[in-house]
Amino acid sequence: MPRPREFDEATAVSGALTAFRAAGYEATSTQELCEATGLGRSSVYNAFGSKHALFRRALRRYFDDTMERYRLLVDEPRPVREIVRTVFTSVIEDEAGPGSRGCFAVNTAAELGGRDPVITEDLRGHAEDIVALFADLVRRGQRDGELDPGADPTAVAEFVHGTVGGLRVLSRTGFGRAALEHMAERALTAL
Repeated sequence: MPRPREFDEATAVSGALTAFRAAGYEATSTQELCEATGLGRSSVYNAFGSKHALFRRALRRYFDDTMERYRLLVDEPRPVREIVRTVFTSVIEDEAGPGSRGCFAVNTAAELGGRDPVITEDLRGHAEDIVALFADLVRRGQRDGELDPGADPTAVAEFVHGTVGGLRVLSRTGFGRAALEHMAERALTAL
């Protein structure tokens, strides 16, 4: 009879997420994962199967957390432009603030996107979920007379999502807060 698990799986996944987010997939060693999860080497592999499987679990946790934050924001009874401004502002704070680790999804896309088909599909699914959520927000803005009723909601949502990704990538290439804020304002004007 197998021994029951004697650890908190959610805590272990959170620890792995912290480790992977700090160094990326390839640079995170098994020893670092053991330290981050509080598990021994064999326990990590027994519980999660492989480093890749644990990485996917950590990535999904990040996706779930991101979607929850976006859902709460999108559900606020405020004008759509204010909500989009808050999205952009939170990205800028996340990227330009002290101790920034950047976006785990963007960092993963840069490291593994296109090279790892499973991770690439995970990233694409997450992006599609965000675009669908933003498209619903755009429809609300159109219904309320705030946004152009003739615009394709999905195209506008892709633009907003692309702006978020662009802000994150440009921050990583050395653009400062002022440049990111100007870009966000220009994107808001385009809405």
